[in-house]
Amino acid sequence: MRLLALSGSLRARSSNGAVLRSALTFWDGPAATADIGALPHFNPDLDGEGATPPAPVAALRTAVASADVLLIVSPEYAHGVPGALKNALDWLVSSGECVSKPVAVITASPFPTGGDHANAQLREALRMMTGEVVTAACREIPAIGPKIDPTTERVTDEATLTDLGVALAHLAAAAAPLTP
Repeated sequence: MRLLALSGSLRARSSNGAVLRSALTFWDGPAATADIGALPHFNPDLDGEGATPPAPVAALRTAVASADVLLIVSPEYAHGVPGALKNALDWLVSSGECVSKPVAVITASPFPTGGDHANAQLREALRMMTGEVVTAACREIPAIGPKIDPTTERVTDEATLTDLGVALAHLAAAAAPLTP
C-alpha cells in the first residue's frame, strides 16, 4: 500500500513535520510526502475544461491518484487550516483523486486543544471531497513542543508515539480491503 503524506506546515523545523516523520516510521510500505509549497494560488481559470493544469498541480494530482491512502498532518493557524494546505485541497476538489481514498488527519499544537478546529475543518473538507476519513486514524495532539526532540526532529514522547502507531495501523486496516 502506497501512502502519500501532506504537511500543512511549510516550515523547515516544524513540529508538525516532526510528527509526520515520526508517524511515517509506523507505515509498512512505500511512502512519499507531497510538496504543496510549489503550488500556485488556486484559480479556477487555470483549471477549467480543456485547460492544462500548472505542472505542480498535475504532479500533486498524480501523486494523490497513485497513493492508496493519504495522511494529512497539520498545525492550526487562527483556528483554521493553514493557507498552503487549504490551497492544495482546493486544487484537488474537482479532479476526483480523493474519491473513496482512506485518509487520516493528524493535527498537533502547542496548545491544549491539539488543533481541534483545523482537524474538524480538514475532516469536513475531505468528506465533501468524498474521501474516506478514517475516524479511528485521526488524532489531535496537544502540547506538542516538549514531545519533540529538537535535535532529531522526531517525537520522543512514548505515549504519543504509541498513539501514532495505532493511528497508522487503523489507516492501513481501512485501506487493506481496497488494495489488490
